[in-house]
Amino acid sequence: MHIRIVGAGVMGRGIAQWAATAGHTVEIGDMRRESVGEAVEFVADMLARAVRRQRMSAEEAAAVRGRLVPLDSPTAPGPGVDLVVEAVREDLAVKTELFRALEAVLPDTAVFATNTSSLSVTRIAAGLVDPSRLAGLHFFNPVPLMKIVEVVPGVLTRPDIPARLADLVRGTGHAAVIVADTPGFLVNHVGRGLATEALALLEDTVAEPADIDRIVRDVLGLRMGPFELVDLTGLDVSAAVNDEVWTGFRHSDRLRPSYLTPNRVAAGLHGRKTGRGFHSYTDGTASVPDEAPIAGNADRPVRVAGAGPDADALRDALARSGATVRTDGGPDDDTLVLVPTWGTTVAAAVAEGGLPARLAFGVDPLALDGPRRVLAVTPASDPAAARDARAVLARPDAGAAPERGVTVVRDTPGGVAQRILASIVSVAASVAERGIADPADIDGAVAAGLGYPHGPLAWGDRIGAARMLQLQRALHDETGDPRYRPTRWVTERARLGLPLTEAGTAPADV
Repeated sequence: MHIRIVGAGVMGRGIAQWAATAGHTVEIGDMRRESVGEAVEFVADMLARAVRRQRMSAEEAAAVRGRLVPLDSPTAPGPGVDLVVEAVREDLAVKTELFRALEAVLPDTAVFATNTSSLSVTRIAAGLVDPSRLAGLHFFNPVPLMKIVEVVPGVLTRPDIPARLADLVRGTGHAAVIVADTPGFLVNHVGRGLATEALALLEDTVAEPADIDRIVRDVLGLRMGPFELVDLTGLDVSAAVNDEVWTGFRHSDRLRPSYLTPNRVAAGLHGRKTGRGFHSYTDGTASVPDEAPIAGNADRPVRVAGAGPDADALRDALARSGATVRTDGGPDDDTLVLVPTWGTTVAAAVAEGGLPARLAFGVDPLALDGPRRVLAVTPASDPAAARDARAVLARPDAGAAPERGVTVVRDTPGGVAQRILASIVSVAASVAERGIADPADIDGAVAAGLGYPHGPLAWGDRIGAARMLQLQRALHDETGDPRYRPTRWVTERARLGLPLTEAGTAPADV
């Protein structure tokens, strides 16, 4: 295929490397002629690195380099061009003007694709004489390594084009998902589940950014915590995407941005690129406060409040570590009371069960078997007792490595990990119920594009649809916030005994 890339910046040069490596002839054009040379040189350097690492032979690298064709003008005539991929700045007028110019010099058979990550494909296409020839082809950076591409048909895109673009992408070894032309498309939309809920936890003073990052890494298994990720992306960029997706979905409560971000953006606290964000950076290295040492009495007796699977799992976990667990439940001023909470609070358990408020602490059932546990304290908690509870939870299993990490957080419905997981699953479920993408595509694209340990719907299935619904309902009941309103997708599947990854029967199937 003969492909023209317009825009020789970070994304354009990455797309050029991807396409040329796959065997396609690739023209590179940019309004700034020097950028074209820089892009070709960059790709040549990447190819040389691949040769040094023995991922490619010198002959293969030379062949790829030979397929790169620099252009003096991005709008030069191109009678042989089959596909144009535009990767210029995110400005509707700029993109529309470019495609109008390309319409005048390229054959009618050439397909146009925009790499926009935030603008409406339909609105870009509306400026063309023939809007049916344009679709979205959204790559992720770095293009050669991020093996997922969103194919986004506009309202008027010809029906054959999305499948042709998807076949092109899959032919290069990348995965392609066809998604509806909606704000944030698929991956950036689902990514709001993590970003907005982490900021909501910060608004509620549940924990500091470093502690939320630790919980997300060690309990949920993400490679980076949400504030580390925002600092890497840049808060100015992340906040703009949050606002745009929220506005695009007519101020959906589930996607509500934080009031904390505008002032931080105005102050230049953008993250690594400015040296300060939610963490401070020196030469690109974050300065993160150390955790407080474990200083309490790990031998202090505890009892577990309540009954059911979560209480049993907590008792078993404590027993494996050799903790002194009392089961009689009798009055004892010295016994700590640990409360497993699922979408609820320690304060509610104290009020409902007559527990001693100064000795009652929450424990997240999601964080029993991993390297970190989470302890929730209330305003009534005795600090010395809380230190002892932290020490008890830090005990390693018999014969295991040194003590676990234990993060102390403010009592809140669901705690940190549950709130973030519920948000991730709920936003993905709302994408599925709107028909923006198929469940399998949602899971595949999000796992690849965001690096989650599981696709969000499959993640919900690991918990169980019924248990996810219980969590959503508890969060909604406890807070009254429509952000946590149970999704139709989860509610239906919990009631019908279907997995969250199952699309099920639609009217069109009948």
